[in-house]
Amino acid sequence: MLYLPQMTTPSSANQQQRQTLPVGVTLIFVLVTLTAYVPTLFASELRHWPIGRLLLFFALGFAYLAMGTKGWDWLVERTHSLVYAAVYFIIQAAIVSTTIWLTITLSNTTWVMMMPIVGQTLVFSWLGSLIISALLLASFALQLLANGASLSELPNTLISLGTGMLFVLIFSYVAIREEAARNEIERLATELQDANRKLREYAIQAEELATTKERNRLAREIHDSLGHYLTVITVQLRAAQAVLEKDPERALNALQKSQQLAQDGLTEVRRSVASLRESPIDNLTLLDAVSELINDSRAAGIVTEFTAQGTERVLSPQSKLTLYRAVQEGLTNARKHAHASRVDIILDFQDPDTTQLTVADNGVGTSKTDGGFGLLGLQERVQLLGGTMRVETAVGAGFHLHISLPT
Repeated sequence: MLYLPQMTTPSSANQQQRQTLPVGVTLIFVLVTLTAYVPTLFASELRHWPIGRLLLFFALGFAYLAMGTKGWDWLVERTHSLVYAAVYFIIQAAIVSTTIWLTITLSNTTWVMMMPIVGQTLVFSWLGSLIISALLLASFALQLLANGASLSELPNTLISLGTGMLFVLIFSYVAIREEAARNEIERLATELQDANRKLREYAIQAEELATTKERNRLAREIHDSLGHYLTVITVQLRAAQAVLEKDPERALNALQKSQQLAQDGLTEVRRSVASLRESPIDNLTLLDAVSELINDSRAAGIVTEFTAQGTERVLSPQSKLTLYRAVQEGLTNARKHAHASRVDIILDFQDPDTTQLTVADNGVGTSKTDGGFGLLGLQERVQLLGGTMRVETAVGAGFHLHISLPT
């Protein structure tokens, strides 16, 4: 059976795998052929050859080279047949034997032409390679004996030549295995790229599915919560409108219920919106979250002192996040704009009705108290919670931020 390791390309992974020889082996075939022929051209006896014998010598060389580079594809790779492989080696062995016979009396190196043939025998099993190598050695030995070589010198010659053939077999085997491994790596790399592409497609599909599920969940939330409140409010308003002239007291009662339902619906909407927002302090207490900001400020080279007065109480997520953002804004202002070297932060829980925060730095201060976008956004947060925010600053007097939020 054919023995050469199977090699594939990504585009033909599902097709019949083909036999190929590495490009390096083909290049060596050409170089070895030139090595065999070129020294022989300088033999002085060559000038006395008849023109017919000279033309035959060159024709055999071209035929051998053509068979080794192009004939291999046609006879072996395309047919994928052991019979055609045997035909190939019979023809090549005949060419090599004839070439050696023509030059046996010259100082030549045409015997080297046996080596590429030995390397290509790896399409068979190792036993097939050894058989073809033995036949080439036997042919060479017979030609030596026919031209007067002594039996005592013949073993050393054959051992040297056989050792060279074994080296060629090992080299060719390693080259073929390396080529097969490289093709396998390329195939796996292509498969990995395809897998990554499919993974990206699946990720997009998963994201779209998650978005659809979240959209459906929000639709259910709106229907079950806000839709319910609006429906009941509509009923109450219609009831109030129906009895407004006949029973004002009953109408007022319906309006009061509508107002309460509207307030409850607004609270439910705020809760739903708050649950959708990502917060960096969801899993932390306010003191722990503020401590992380302080550690970052200290790492930046600013002396930062933090004081917590009273016992920390449970705050609403909105209040907790607003105080966290206020500390973050104050520290950012101290680093980027105030050029402060010290910041003092006080978080006061002593008043049961309010939570107080003060962030004061010793920076350059400013004559403007309206602040930038950060302070404006912070003020909006505070106002939405019903709190107050005050800024105290002057040129050279630092920057003091005071916030009070109702409990």
